[in-house]
Amino acid sequence: MKQWMYPVMIVLAASSYGILSTIVKLAMKQGFVASEAITSQYVFGFLFVLFLYIVTQRRLPVFRGGKILLLTGMLTATTGIVYGQALRFLPASLAVVMLFQFTWIGMLIECVAQRRLPKRIEVMSLLILFVGTIMAAGVLNVDLSGIAWQGWVLGFLSGISFAFFIFINSKPIEGMDSTTRLLFVSIVALIMASIFQSPEIVWNGTLFSEGLWVYGSALGLFGIVLPIFLFSVAVPRVGSGMSSILGAMELPVAVMASVLVLHEPFTLVQFFGILVIFMGMILPSVFQKKIPLEA
Repeated sequence: MKQWMYPVMIVLAASSYGILSTIVKLAMKQGFVASEAITSQYVFGFLFVLFLYIVTQRRLPVFRGGKILLLTGMLTATTGIVYGQALRFLPASLAVVMLFQFTWIGMLIECVAQRRLPKRIEVMSLLILFVGTIMAAGVLNVDLSGIAWQGWVLGFLSGISFAFFIFINSKPIEGMDSTTRLLFVSIVALIMASIFQSPEIVWNGTLFSEGLWVYGSALGLFGIVLPIFLFSVAVPRVGSGMSSILGAMELPVAVMASVLVLHEPFTLVQFFGILVIFMGMILPSVFQKKIPLEA
């Protein structure tokens, strides 16, 4: 596979995450609570992955790399659970901003792990991304005084959890293909969601007879199957720090999804904010390509 494909996979994975808040909000408009929507995500995510594994592998999976798999699965579930709860207190746009803090947190984690200082271009990119985030999310003219403190805390915790997910997912597991890795991660995530969310939706009729499956299947596909598979393939080759920067694609997608589906307002400031985010994403790649030419 060509090297340019791996950054593209990171962008696609982040884009998948970007539409989750809109899907959860749609489910809540239909009378479901956030915990029910999040649980359905992990139920259908596991079912999709199990089907994919049976079709492509046709053998019993071999468990290895236990710590990485357990941590990745737990962080997958924690991110979804905490982010879903944050949506109870925060507008979708502000919840995305709080989750978006994973960009600089992820860079900080990588720098601590590698015992290095952030590169100048990384700092510049993160600053540009932060400015673009504030503009694109449309929160400049929003009154934030009435928002409960729980929303701020939960939103920030979702960003921390997602940053650690990207970092742990950058660790390769020798002898394990991406589909098998995805299967074990989805199992751990489902167990976590069943413990802390609403597992009763499986047997009380909510999941199928009341129509939650429509949102659960979309959440499972875009919140489990696509992003985790793509991250597991691409992050080890791109690096967790750069993956955090490329993951900034999540916010423009989230904004556009909320505008197109939820009919939230979209301003010129938000448009320029999205352009600024794109600039912050591509800046490190452009800078790295210019270095050999100048040397």
